[in-house]
Amino acid sequence: MDRITQIARKDMIDIALGGAFLGTGGGGDPYIGRLMAEQAITANRPVDVLAADQIDDDSLIVPVAMMGAPTVMLEKLPRGDEAIAALRALEAFLGRKASAIFCIEAGGLNSTIPIAVAAAAGLPIVDGDGMGRAFPELQMVSMTMYDVHACPMVMSDEKGNALVLNTVDNLSTEKFARVITVEMGGAGMIALYPMTGAEAKRAMLRDSLSLIATIGRVIRSEQAANRNPADRLAADLDGIRLFEGRVTDVERRTEGGFARGQAKIEGLNDDVDQTLTLKFQNEFLIAETSDGRPLAMTPDLICLLDLDTGQPITTEQMAYGYRVIVFGLPCDPKWRSEHGLELVGPQYFGYEHSYQPIETLTTNP
Repeated sequence: MDRITQIARKDMIDIALGGAFLGTGGGGDPYIGRLMAEQAITANRPVDVLAADQIDDDSLIVPVAMMGAPTVMLEKLPRGDEAIAALRALEAFLGRKASAIFCIEAGGLNSTIPIAVAAAAGLPIVDGDGMGRAFPELQMVSMTMYDVHACPMVMSDEKGNALVLNTVDNLSTEKFARVITVEMGGAGMIALYPMTGAEAKRAMLRDSLSLIATIGRVIRSEQAANRNPADRLAADLDGIRLFEGRVTDVERRTEGGFARGQAKIEGLNDDVDQTLTLKFQNEFLIAETSDGRPLAMTPDLICLLDLDTGQPITTEQMAYGYRVIVFGLPCDPKWRSEHGLELVGPQYFGYEHSYQPIETLTTNP
């Protein structure tokens, strides 16, 4: 993996592709964020990328993101200045300017909007994130494991509303902010988890942007060669092709600020006569066979690729008739700790399964 040191307009195609893949079906539509980042870079300048070790310990690092149900973004496009408004409001509250921008997750819209904000604000962005993938709730970040507080947090919407939250813990931040997001029309922009450089270096998952760009380059080069990128991604990332099939049913609803539901996939090729169910809450969380046996589960990554084009597919794009490859990846080791599984393991989401690593599930069926 080659580390990126600057993001120019031409790099956004690969970053959007890689972010959509690592987003495990969630994180928002990468195309919207890509356009915003391209416009901001063109209007300003390319964005410098800082490795973790380049951050000053006393600097202020601020993540920015979209919060809400990805399905809402299909109809409720951002005005464009909500995220920078959230950043400015947080800086005003703290009485201090940010030194760098940070991605709260590696996925879709939330791996591209921070680049747009960094370009507009004239700030560098850190090569890291708080998830190594996408998760649906605010407290589900590595910063929570290291006692970094989500608040003060600013939320802003396309109407110009902005408000500051201060809560007792990160789970409370999620609960209050989710209600406000619903009142904002199902989606809003946020700036939160203000950290010192020292805190960021301790808590972040490193080199996420470089990984996203690398994955995007692989997908694009394999597509150009008329090959599905799944085999190359499996070799490069220790990933696993879990299932191939056709989507035959999608049950999807926007509820409580999330896109929830499941999809049924009828097997093709080596998986003919088998059925797989994908269960999701913004992101794909469980891949389960017809007899209830899991093939992969959160916090490991479940990604969806178009069988014919190799294009990553998000939960809001998924539809009847799509021919897909279900692809699995091991998560960052931090998520397999006791604290990590309390935050993002299957039982937190109400599934009966106890967590088993994807490597175990696929080697010992």
